[in-house]
Amino acid sequence: MEDDGMQIPQLADPSTKRVLIVDDDESILDLLEHLVKREGFQVDRASDGAEALRKVEAVTPDLIILDFMLPGMGGFEVVKELQMGDARGTPIVVITGRRIDRQTVEMIRQEANVREYLEKPVRPAMLGALLHRLLQTRPPEVRRTTDRGPMSSGW
Repeated sequence: MEDDGMQIPQLADPSTKRVLIVDDDESILDLLEHLVKREGFQVDRASDGAEALRKVEAVTPDLIILDFMLPGMGGFEVVKELQMGDARGTPIVVITGRRIDRQTVEMIRQEANVREYLEKPVRPAMLGALLHRLLQTRPPEVRRTTDRGPMSSGW
């Protein structure tokens, strides 16, 4: 029996992927940036929809984490705008701190480039796993599993 067909696809190094985080709350931007960088990704930030669209043009992110409730141009408008440009294939993870009815959540999820919808507070492990799955990258833990401290090795 040939085992090659069952090989896990080669996962990319997360440092080759850029994530744009869009949120109007500076403390949430800081937290999300920390979490995403800890997973090994490059990070850019934007604090509103207009800045997000400018950043998408400038840096071409591989994924966008988008707060749904933004001042001025809201998250849904940003999603629609992105679908009309070169970023229409860029995966978007929508996050929100406000309770949204199921019908609206389903409407958001129907958008072609929206891959996931998360409510705040975002769980770090869940976000990390989601980013690696969507971007097909290997989590940093895979590279750190060899040394579990002095008690783990046979000495």
